[in-house]
Amino acid sequence: MPELPEVETVRRTLEVLVVGKTIKEVAVSWPKMIKQPSETVQFTDSLKGQEILGMGRRGKFLIFYLNDVSLVSHLRMEGKYALHQKDEPVEKHTHVVFTFTDGTELRYRDVRKFGTMHLFKKGEELLHLPLLQLGPEPFEEAFTPDYLHGRFAGTSRIVKAVLLDQTVMVGLGNIYVDEALFRSSIHPDRKASSLTGDEVGNLHKSIIATLREAVDMGGSTIRSYVNSQGQMGMFQQNLYVYSRNGEACRQCGTPIEKKVSAGRGTHYCPHCQRL
Repeated sequence: MPELPEVETVRRTLEVLVVGKTIKEVAVSWPKMIKQPSETVQFTDSLKGQEILGMGRRGKFLIFYLNDVSLVSHLRMEGKYALHQKDEPVEKHTHVVFTFTDGTELRYRDVRKFGTMHLFKKGEELLHLPLLQLGPEPFEEAFTPDYLHGRFAGTSRIVKAVLLDQTVMVGLGNIYVDEALFRSSIHPDRKASSLTGDEVGNLHKSIIATLREAVDMGGSTIRSYVNSQGQMGMFQQNLYVYSRNGEACRQCGTPIEKKVSAGRGTHYCPHCQRL
């Protein structure tokens, strides 16, 4: 599933590709993707004549800001946006097509059909699910070492489970949790409440540094992620542990191990991240 760096990369490319375009019509071939409003025809009618004024992101969600409404889109496992000319063949698994007045089309393709779209009155998108209960952004001032320490202190969960919890902090998924924990020498199965103030401070720095590097490199191309221009991210070349099971640790040479933590496949170095 795309995480913060990948979604931010998609946001940036869509900002270049579609901001300023006006929607002529919308076609939906898989209505189950439209979660709000409940009627697909209301969704498509509400978007007709709307200009895309800007692109935003909240955690792993994309936000299209239009004249009167905001479209909240979650890519889930396989969702992809791409801009096409209207006369180009439509690829299989294309489920939503936004046709613009200039003859181009923004097409949403999703092999697994897990992606979702919510449409809200502009300015109300943060007042409703799915954005309502999300925690702070890693790059916001609200995300401080003290904030993180406070969330750790009041739980019996392991640190990986807390970091994956989007109500604690948004944007982190399996890849970047594993990488941030490695950079801060913390075992994923440590009880979050057992971390010292210094350890939480190091983890806080590692989270931000890891995400900034990943954003700068366009995210990680794991499985099938590409941005909205069909370009792959390159941060996978800098991964220390994720997807490197059995390979030598780049710091100590110990083979990287993989186990299940918080219900997810988890990569770590047993020497650098001792429990």
